[in-house]
Amino acid sequence: MSNKAKRDKCHLNEHIRFACALILLSVPLTSQAAAPLATPDVDDIEYPSDEAPSAAEVKLGGQLFFDTRLSLKNDRSCASCHNPDLGFGDGLRKSASSNDTPLLRHTPSLYNLAWNQVFSWDGAISSLEEQALMPVVAAAEMNMPIAKLEKRLNEVPGYRKAFLAVYNDADINKSHIAQALAAYLRTLTSTNSVFDAYLAGNKQALSPEATRGLALFEGKAQCNQCHDGPNFSDESFHSLGIDDSDLGRGGVLKEPSLNHTFKTPGLRNISRSAPYMHDGSQPSLESVIRFYNDGGGPANHKDKLVKKLDLSERDIADLIAFLGALSSNEIVVKPTAIK
Repeated sequence: MSNKAKRDKCHLNEHIRFACALILLSVPLTSQAAAPLATPDVDDIEYPSDEAPSAAEVKLGGQLFFDTRLSLKNDRSCASCHNPDLGFGDGLRKSASSNDTPLLRHTPSLYNLAWNQVFSWDGAISSLEEQALMPVVAAAEMNMPIAKLEKRLNEVPGYRKAFLAVYNDADINKSHIAQALAAYLRTLTSTNSVFDAYLAGNKQALSPEATRGLALFEGKAQCNQCHDGPNFSDESFHSLGIDDSDLGRGGVLKEPSLNHTFKTPGLRNISRSAPYMHDGSQPSLESVIRFYNDGGGPANHKDKLVKKLDLSERDIADLIAFLGALSSNEIVVKPTAIK
């Protein structure tokens, strides 16, 4: 079985996660073949019902996403931490929790989750519907019990009308709330960057600096060993040697060999969503590249792929130029609040 096939097998069934972790451990990191860089194909998006959501369902999900009524104190929405003006991140190293202390991990961007198979930094979540509700009900985030959320939304005439129209059900429930939010999240896609124009045949689309950066990305810098495929992520878990107590994937699977490993984030629109890493410790793309150039963090649990790169100052500038070419120009329209 190829390395890619072994990784793909991990997405087949929720009940074989631990076995999949052991399969992944059997794949030597240095032998993994990078998937080719490409433009994401909307035909590859897997929908729970095997068909794309209706425009009405997407609109409803967007209204929920921007609505502070999804939080217990009516003081934050999904968009409070996933701000479209900040690449659907929040610009902070770590967001404040519901009691104003920092959350455990940095808020990731939401772009191109439609193609993901596992979610969150530690891969504990296996569906976008589950991911959509997780921060809503999490005590440290929006802190909204489902029963209270259902009751609150059922008291809003506009929501009752919208949910009835979309789901033919007068009762607003957890399942439909998750479906609507996930329908909206699947529309947050980035597929038309300068790099995509280059892939489509316009070889003048990339600047000379970005073209050199692409060669470095796939060559000397070895970025594509983990950031590969259409969304620049192998959807696997790696340790970069960051020295903190967060066990990441190992804490989910109770497998010590996976301690301190975290999911490889995608890179589309990456220039908009600083800071970076699961702990938000790198403030800029330049600092991220210098981190890798120095061989990663100081902890001794890092992957064998993470090693000093010997990049020059021009190499670093060229890689930043290439990463900037992965941004596209989506216009996100914030919906009118429903009443």
